[in-house]
Amino acid sequence: MEHPLHTNRRAFLRRVSTGAIAAPAFIRNLISAPPSGTARLASFGAGGMAFVTLRMIAAHPKVKLVTVAEVDSAQLTQLKGKFDDAKVYKDWRRMLDKEHKNIDMVCVGTPDHMHAPMGMSAMHRGLPVYGQKPLAHDIFEVRRLTQTAAKKNLVTQMGIQIHSRKEYKQAVSLVHAGAIGKIKEVHSWSEKDWGDMDPLPDRSDPIPETLDWDLWIGVCTPRPYLKGYYHPVNWRKRLDFGTATFGDMGCHIFDPVFGALQLTAPVSVRSEGASPNQWNWPVNTIIRYVFPGTQYTESKTVPVSWYDGVERPSAGIQALVGPNPIPGQGSIFIGTKGVMLLPHIGAPQLFPESQYKDFPLPQEESVNHYEQFVEAVLGNGQTSAPFSYSGPLTESVLLGPIATRFHETTLEWNARKLKFNNSPEASRFVRRKYRHGWKVKGL
Repeated sequence: MEHPLHTNRRAFLRRVSTGAIAAPAFIRNLISAPPSGTARLASFGAGGMAFVTLRMIAAHPKVKLVTVAEVDSAQLTQLKGKFDDAKVYKDWRRMLDKEHKNIDMVCVGTPDHMHAPMGMSAMHRGLPVYGQKPLAHDIFEVRRLTQTAAKKNLVTQMGIQIHSRKEYKQAVSLVHAGAIGKIKEVHSWSEKDWGDMDPLPDRSDPIPETLDWDLWIGVCTPRPYLKGYYHPVNWRKRLDFGTATFGDMGCHIFDPVFGALQLTAPVSVRSEGASPNQWNWPVNTIIRYVFPGTQYTESKTVPVSWYDGVERPSAGIQALVGPNPIPGQGSIFIGTKGVMLLPHIGAPQLFPESQYKDFPLPQEESVNHYEQFVEAVLGNGQTSAPFSYSGPLTESVLLGPIATRFHETTLEWNARKLKFNNSPEASRFVRRKYRHGWKVKGL
């Protein structure tokens, strides 16, 4: 029996084509929204962050997890007792082929290298997508995901859930209200160290019986399995599969910077920290951006710096937010009237303290980021981090890992053409080739 959602869509569109209804916004909502009953969810991945994502979305009372694609059966254990009715596939392509008429939305929580193939394939079937950060592994992939979501008028949300917390909203509101004046510069950092400067181990290990290693590699070049080296955790360190500390945390920590300053694409990016080796991303990076100025910045351009691992802003910058050690992750906004420290995750703090004593923080409310996605799919409101916002944010973040390949070289970015004006060599890393036999429509 065909699900009523698909019948209702066709009937409604027939009425639209005959002129019975003419409300474009309403049309878009109905095209992507299931009826008032259950919204059926499919998940790419079942372990780690994929499980967190599917669990949080499925916590909505109108959501049912109906199917999951997972290449490693060992990662299915968390589903037991909670989602026993979900149909499990090893190959995500087969899941989409067989189940796309039985699902209303998807979530993508796999390693970075498969975000774009999975998300794009779902969108080409008209399915709303909740995609974990970073939106994709490569900048070209991000741009195509953003364009496709817009073209098809699909509900989308990137998994930067702190975006919906009141603390980040308060920070954005403070900057917009001019609490610290016009912004002169921003410094952001993370203590995480998703990198590895050691060479590739010269060995090959037996592939676990639970794992389809070829499917896990996906669009990347085949290679021997190495126990614990890639799957299930350390892939973030590897050039082909992850996007380093910056790719992991930059989409989170740069989010309120982008929102507060209303940044667009940067004009340049420069790495002053460590560089990757042939196989792995570095640790302890320093990346300098220059963005076009906005109504919230002091000048025609604004510098934004990133630090990770053991690297931090200079002692002089840190001194602006008092004598206490800065948090392990966060940002410092330096304005013409004052300074704001925004911990990840914590309430914004204004300095000098004597100047901002008893200064009231804006009244903001936290929203459940996952439920917001579901409600938007159901036709109730919009998401706050759709691909139209999170795509450009991710593109800027992913310029950082590229810059680490070209130490102390200022790369001039041309966002419209997706290339570096002064470096054909760096431009080669904007888009990679998928391995033979792996073709994804739109990528």
